[in-house]
Amino acid sequence: MFTYISAQQEAKSINKRNETNPDDGRLSDRFSMLIKEALIMMEPQAQPIGDVGTQTFDGKGILDRYFEISARGSTQRQEIVAGVTTFLAMVYSVFVVPGMFGKAGFDTSAVFVAVCLTTAFGSMLMGIWARLPIAIGCAISLTAFTAFGLVLGKGLHPTVALGAVFLMGLVFTGISVTGVRSWILRNLPSGIAHGTGIGIGLFLLLIAANDVGLVVKNPGPGLPVQLGHITSLPVIMSVAGLAAIFGLVRRRVPGSILLVIVAISALAMVLDPAVAFHGVFALPSLSAPGHASLIGSMDIKGALSLAVLPSVLALVMTAVFDATGTIRAVAGQAGQLDENGRIINGGRALTADSLSSIFSGFFGGAPAAAYIESTVGVAAGAKTGLAAAVVGLLFLVVMFFSPLAGLVPSYATAPALMYVGLLMLSSVSKLDMNDMIDSMSGLVCAVFIVLTANIVTGIMLGFCTLVIGRVVSGEFRKLNVGTVAIALVLAVFYLGGWAI
Repeated sequence: MFTYISAQQEAKSINKRNETNPDDGRLSDRFSMLIKEALIMMEPQAQPIGDVGTQTFDGKGILDRYFEISARGSTQRQEIVAGVTTFLAMVYSVFVVPGMFGKAGFDTSAVFVAVCLTTAFGSMLMGIWARLPIAIGCAISLTAFTAFGLVLGKGLHPTVALGAVFLMGLVFTGISVTGVRSWILRNLPSGIAHGTGIGIGLFLLLIAANDVGLVVKNPGPGLPVQLGHITSLPVIMSVAGLAAIFGLVRRRVPGSILLVIVAISALAMVLDPAVAFHGVFALPSLSAPGHASLIGSMDIKGALSLAVLPSVLALVMTAVFDATGTIRAVAGQAGQLDENGRIINGGRALTADSLSSIFSGFFGGAPAAAYIESTVGVAAGAKTGLAAAVVGLLFLVVMFFSPLAGLVPSYATAPALMYVGLLMLSSVSKLDMNDMIDSMSGLVCAVFIVLTANIVTGIMLGFCTLVIGRVVSGEFRKLNVGTVAIALVLAVFYLGGWAI
């Protein structure tokens, strides 16, 4: 600094001498040029303190450049804190997914590990490759479809269901890589797309309410269901837990769902003799005594049967709309849309989402999807993929706490299922009521998903209603080849008796 200031003073002195005595100017020209060159060489040394880290080898500069942390207006500390916040908002999945799969005959401890591995793989792939602050995990809605719709509802063997998950990932990856996704989004009616989400939300509510005994099967004549034991411990805990989630989310408490699950589980240890403590730590294992390993156990041949293929296509369609909507919503909130409104690294993001389902199917987990809970991390300041990578690393740590999954009763996770289901009902606001046929077809799809307890059936009825409604109303010009083709294929599957 002293040398830099001295050089400036010397340059000023020379300029003053030149003005006083022009003849000396010729003698000092060369020296003056040397001073100016020295000033130019020394100016780069006056750099901001924050840039010094980019010249070090402590890893901070490498992270900053790779994830473009400073360029996106963030800091490493902010990204790490935001990643932890996202983790707290979605870690409830390690209890909810094994609980649902356990009812379908899966080993819960193995599924716990598979969920952790899938979330770690998907989130780190999204963060490191797509460089977006979006976490990926096993989707609650698609988990319910797999466990209750395919295994319990249709009687498929768990390995066939895993084969369907694996195939869904393969097809979704092909769609993402080749650009077919754009064709699907153009040809699938928005009403049915939103109706599917609404129907799955209602499906989750029915599953959770039935699981805790709030709604039970009616053994006598009349309606198929009836009010259960509303004064029982599981029902009281579930309803109180759902209300508590509402309050905590309203107060913006990080990890609201997790806090409710932990609180109810703690009370259950005192009030419910069926809940027992079995330890905290355990080495990760994808198999248990009496259970075959889940790794590579998927039955792809069984999933390719005509009876299962419609379910695979339903998974793909749901995944395409869910992934596109969620990734766009989170990226938009994080300011990661270009000037044309397209998602930055959107192709990589969708591919990371689809590859995660392939990974999950291989390791025995549920279909993967981008988590809307990532918006909680974005609200905490996440702008780069470092936040998603932090989420993945934390789920690798959670993998060693599998005994805790057995400590969580179903009525502790039921509030989470109900809350997610209620959130999915918000898609009602996206229906275009000015287009009656499109919106009513979407509602037909939604209602019959829950009435038939079958997602594919609801989708089929929605498509057929749309096509017939357009033709009868004279609006057949609004139909496209893709919509008609899907409606015909689904109708043939059902009329031919191939659908389960």
